[in-house]
Amino acid sequence: MRQLLDHWTNIRHPEARLDSPLKLGAEYRFDLQFFAQDPDKTEEATPKRKADARKKGQVAKSTELNSVIVLMGLFLILNFVGEWFFQELFSYFRKMLSPGQVNIELSDTNLRMILLTQVIFFGKIFLPLGLSAMVIGFAVNYIQIGPLFTLETLKPKFNRLNPLNGFRRLMSAQGLVEFAKAALKLTIVGYVTYGTLREQSGALLQFLDQSPLRVATEIWRILYRVATKVCTLLLIIAILDFYYQRYQHRKSLRMSKREIKDEMKQQEGNPQIKGKIRQRQRQIAMRRMMQEVPKADVVITNPTHYAVALRYDAQTMSAPIVIAKGEDFIAAKIKEIAKENDIAIVENKPLAQALYRTVEIGEAIPAELFQAVAEVLAFVYRLRQNRQVR
Repeated sequence: MRQLLDHWTNIRHPEARLDSPLKLGAEYRFDLQFFAQDPDKTEEATPKRKADARKKGQVAKSTELNSVIVLMGLFLILNFVGEWFFQELFSYFRKMLSPGQVNIELSDTNLRMILLTQVIFFGKIFLPLGLSAMVIGFAVNYIQIGPLFTLETLKPKFNRLNPLNGFRRLMSAQGLVEFAKAALKLTIVGYVTYGTLREQSGALLQFLDQSPLRVATEIWRILYRVATKVCTLLLIIAILDFYYQRYQHRKSLRMSKREIKDEMKQQEGNPQIKGKIRQRQRQIAMRRMMQEVPKADVVITNPTHYAVALRYDAQTMSAPIVIAKGEDFIAAKIKEIAKENDIAIVENKPLAQALYRTVEIGEAIPAELFQAVAEVLAFVYRLRQNRQVR
């Protein structure tokens, strides 16, 4: 496929290549990679990547779902309190348009009283709706993304002022989806509104000789019917949009295998550095262990592969403890230090293997080895006494 494209490019534009921007005429240049996505990001995001994105406010959330549910909630609330709402508005306008209010003198005192009256009235009827919308919006957000508080989304992002980035977002898959949603919503609202008004056109003409409150009630009934149909259809779109946003969010957080490896290195440390640290720790532990060998009472050997140094103090210890052990080179080093410090070396293959495999450095020997170790220690103590007598 690559060869065919190269061949086509050479025929149509000999000076162009697929790995360079395609020249169109003498003035315009178009980069074929403008719309490309990173093909290397094929791995699902790690928990750390998701947590970091959440801290920055990057979460899977549908604003369509928020808007639709808030709108539905407000219409439901108005449907229950609509009669009171319209009565209050009707009383307000009747009072404000009365001759006494129209002809009132606009002095400083009267103007302050009028403004205070307006603020109190509109606050009384609209503040509950505003608070209800805020509570509903908060609840929908909480259901979508859970508890989250971050100021990262409030920070200015000057790269959004770049027209090239704006064009990139506009022509991206996300931009096309947003355009399709907007067109679909506009179509639904227009079609449902037109269809409902067409059905109710005859009934609307009969309201002309009714009282204002009656007319407002009937108009609200028609409006509520339109809103119910529109919100139901928009809710379906919003639910689909919610799952689409989750998919897009997971897709945007995808990582390449190299990014995952780099993250593991950051979390766990560089393997080479960790290896050097472990090597240094082993060297320190080995040096400390070798410093304990001169304190041993006996070194039990395999005789060549294993060496285990034991120490026992009847006044402070309930059982002998292993103060050093090793195999091959380390075993030879333990025996060398034991000889330099005149420590008894006893060959006992089964006991040496059992001690090496079952007892860690600094631990007491298990009960099942008491008898064998006691015999070795008794033998060592007799040797010491014989040396002292001589």
